[in-house]
Amino acid sequence: MYCPAHLIPCCDKCISARHSKCTGIQKLDIVVEKTKILKFKESVERDINSIILVFDETINNKSKNIKTGEKQNKRIKKSIKKIRKKINRHLDHLEIQLCQKTDHIWIQERSTATHLISEIEDKEKNLKELKEHLQTVTAQTSKLQTFLGVHQIEQQVHQYQQYVDGLENNDITKECNIMMKQNEEMEKILSNIESLESLGEIAVVQSDKTVNREKSVYKKAQVKSHGQSNINNATMNIETEKIEINMKKYITDIICLRDGRCILVEQYGKVNILDSDGKLQKQLPVSGKAWSATEIKQDTIAITYPREQSIKIFNMGDGNITKFITFDKQCWGLSFSNNSLAVGLSTANEIRIIDLEGRTLKSTEVPCESTLDHLVYKNDRVVYSDYNGNAVYCIDGSGKQIWQYTQGLEGPKGLCTDSHGNVIVAECKADRIILISKDGQESKVLISEEDGQEYLRCICVKHDESSGFICDDYGKYLARFKLCYG
Repeated sequence: MYCPAHLIPCCDKCISARHSKCTGIQKLDIVVEKTKILKFKESVERDINSIILVFDETINNKSKNIKTGEKQNKRIKKSIKKIRKKINRHLDHLEIQLCQKTDHIWIQERSTATHLISEIEDKEKNLKELKEHLQTVTAQTSKLQTFLGVHQIEQQVHQYQQYVDGLENNDITKECNIMMKQNEEMEKILSNIESLESLGEIAVVQSDKTVNREKSVYKKAQVKSHGQSNINNATMNIETEKIEINMKKYITDIICLRDGRCILVEQYGKVNILDSDGKLQKQLPVSGKAWSATEIKQDTIAITYPREQSIKIFNMGDGNITKFITFDKQCWGLSFSNNSLAVGLSTANEIRIIDLEGRTLKSTEVPCESTLDHLVYKNDRVVYSDYNGNAVYCIDGSGKQIWQYTQGLEGPKGLCTDSHGNVIVAECKADRIILISKDGQESKVLISEEDGQEYLRCICVKHDESSGFICDDYGKYLARFKLCYG
């Protein structure tokens, strides 16, 4: 007998025991006679192939899922570290800010106290001399001369007495203690942090995955691939260990000079010259609170001074300022090309092109949510970064926007261009160096957080070469790199 419900042959005993409710049971020889064996075989074979396809596709899907899970696992850990890093970075900034303020107050108080001590010591010395003189006066023979001498000394003593009386009522003699009043919000923040049990929840989110039981025998049309841009083959190699510079100041700009040396600018601070190996050579003898620099020609650079609303053109050979250009607003980022300067100005986010006499050649208002700290002027184009807006822009000589790049950017800061016209950008928040194609359509990550570079702020490329330096935000180190194309 044959049970079509279970697709198995069976005996009379089996029918009564296990197939009593099955219908359509027939004699086995009749079923065999009616069955077209070849088609039956083909049908079973199709079922086997279909099941194998399901197995293969399921294995393939889960294998991909494992690889995706590995990436997601790393991405989650990276985002957790990034949260911690952002918090630490802000706390570091607040710490530096408060320590600098503490140093400033202490220097003022120490100077005041030192000046007072010096002043009192001088007066004490003079008073002792008066005391000795008093003894010689009283030893004189003439009573009149003694009277006049003592009277004269008395008048001087009276002046010292007035000085002492003034000290008693002057805050300058009071004991000064430098104390810190903690921000009231800190207690709330600390309390909230202590009550914080987790930075987030990790969960598995399942989604349906369609598995096709049959697949077309026709191959999918192959998409013709376009020629790759040269940035796809680009790599950046860190050539040396980090070069410790320990400026202990925020760094706002770094440029490579034609002779291989570098200029490193401290935020509102000094302008440092580094040799071709990144070692400090000297500091330029130029006063003021600098921000950005650019090379005009051999031994001649221009420097912006936002608080002075000016640019100083400086001869590094003889140490003289050769030109002083003033503005009606603060000036920030600076770049030289084609015998003119591009400068980023605050208020309305203006990029102004000027000649070396300070005359305006072109002025353009540009979209930007930050101060125009970093820009590059080359081949009649200006490329600039927008830190808060997470974007990099390119405009032409007429001020028209050529392209805008925003894909995945996190806090772009310093930038420069390579010999192909591609733009190299330091992402301060993401701890990455990315390369954006000259048309703004493609990009590639050259250095990521996993490469051990942190708080990336400024970057420069040597003239007619593919090597340069990266500098961190806090002026702790330099890293020398080599840029290669496939």
